[in-house]
Amino acid sequence: MTHYLSTRGADTHKSFTDVLLSGMASDGGLYIPSVFPHIDATKFGAFEGLSYAQIALQMIKPFVNGAIDDNDLARIIDETYNIDNFDHNAIAPLVQIGPNAWIQELFHGPTFSFKDYAMQLLGRLFDYVLEQRGERITIVAATSGDTGSAAIEACKNCKNIDIFILHPEGRTSDVQRKQMTSVDSENVHNIAMDGNFDDCQAFVKALFADRKTADKINLSAVNSINWARIVAQTVYYASASAALGANDQRPVSFAVPTGNFGNVYAGWTAKQCGIPLGKLVIGTNRNDIITRFFETGRMQVGTVEPSLSPSMDIQVSSNFERYLCDLMGRDHASLAKMMTSFGSKKRFNISAELTQQTQAAFKAYRCSDEDTLDTVKETYAQTGYILDPHTAVALHSASHAIAKDPATPMVVLSCAHPAKFPEAIKKAIGIEPEMPEKLAEIMDKKEHFTTLANDYNTVKDFIVTTSGAT
Repeated sequence: MTHYLSTRGADTHKSFTDVLLSGMASDGGLYIPSVFPHIDATKFGAFEGLSYAQIALQMIKPFVNGAIDDNDLARIIDETYNIDNFDHNAIAPLVQIGPNAWIQELFHGPTFSFKDYAMQLLGRLFDYVLEQRGERITIVAATSGDTGSAAIEACKNCKNIDIFILHPEGRTSDVQRKQMTSVDSENVHNIAMDGNFDDCQAFVKALFADRKTADKINLSAVNSINWARIVAQTVYYASASAALGANDQRPVSFAVPTGNFGNVYAGWTAKQCGIPLGKLVIGTNRNDIITRFFETGRMQVGTVEPSLSPSMDIQVSSNFERYLCDLMGRDHASLAKMMTSFGSKKRFNISAELTQQTQAAFKAYRCSDEDTLDTVKETYAQTGYILDPHTAVALHSASHAIAKDPATPMVVLSCAHPAKFPEAIKKAIGIEPEMPEKLAEIMDKKEHFTTLANDYNTVKDFIVTTSGAT
C-alpha cells in the first residue's frame, strides 16, 4: 500500500490528500511514495488505444490509493483532460520530425505550457479536497515563467484558495508576465521580486520552514515540490510510450529541457512504475548545474545567468532531492545531512559508484544560446516546424543521444508554445510565430502586481496581511 513520507525521514504514513494540501514536509524535505506502484508489462500493453484521460486514470489511481473516492477521481480526471480544456483531441500529440524522433507537444492547455497538464488537475483536486474538509489554504509559489500563469489559471476561481505568485522582476518574457498579471481576480496576487528565480524559490522554502507563519496561513504549494504535480506529469510519458508501441525490448527515450528537475523526475517516476522508458536525456542551458552534476558527481551552485530559455535559468533544482533520495537507497538521515550542508556550503559530492549509477540512467548535455538559435533555425529549414527556445535545448541534447543510439525512438518534450518567446524566434528565423488568439488578447490588458524587495520579512508580511490571516 502506497503512503508518503519526507525525503528527510519525517512525516511518515501521510495520505495522498495530506501531501496534496501540505506541499512540503515539516522537516524541509519533499514528499515521496513509500514504494512506487508497479504497472506490469501486460497492463501497459493495454494502454495502446486508450484516451489520454483513460491513461491518466491508470497512472494516477495507484498513487491516490483510495484517498479520493474512485468514481470522484475518474470524474475529476475526465473533467480535466478533454477538448474543453485542451485544444487538441489527443491532449498531448506527437509530431514526427525525424526517422526515429518525435516532438510531444505539451502546450495545448489554457496557458500554452506543459505546466497546464498538472495544474489543471491540481486545481480540481484542491477544490474537491478542500470542500470535503471544509478548509481554506494559501498557495505561495515561485515561477521562472510558466508555473505562475498555469497555477493562476487553475486556481483563479477556487473559492477556498488565496494564491500568491512570485516572479523575478524583469526576468520573464513579456508574454509570460502578462499571462500572470493580467488576471483580475480577488484571490490572485502577483509579486514581482527584486532578484532571480532562485531568490523567489528560496523565499518559498523559507516560508515553509517558518512553521508559525505557514500554519497561520495554512500554507500549500503548486510548484513541482507538490507531489501531485509529479504524478500528473507521469501521464504524458506513458501516453507517448503507448502511442509508439513501447515495450521492454523496444523502450522509448525522452529528452527533457530541465531547470527545476520536476519534469524529468516525473519521467524517472514513470520508469520506476514499469513504463518501458529508455534513456532520460537532460538538456540544460548555460545554467548547467545539472549537466555538471551528471558529468562529475559534484553539485556546485553558480551564478544564475539570463538566457534565451528563461524558464530554465535556475541553479538550485528543488526536485533533485527526490532523485538523490532514490539514488541513496532511501538513506534519509544521510540525505538530510547532505541537504543541510548544501544549504550553507552550496555544494556537495557523491561517490564514484553513485556517479556511475546516475550516468547509467541519465544523459545530460548543455546548450548555449547560439546552439539554441541554430537548432530553431535548422529545424525550421528542414521541417517547417517552429520550436520554442526550451524545446530547442531539449532537441539539441536529443541529437547527441540519437547519434549514439539511432535505433531507440526519441521523444522530445515541447514544453511551451513558441509564441511565448517571439523575440528569440524572430532572431533565429526572421519571423515571429503566429500568436494564438487567447495570448494576443492579454497583451493590452491592465496588469496587476506588487513589486517588493528581496527581503523575507517584507514579502512574508505582505502575504500574511493580504491573505487576511492577521
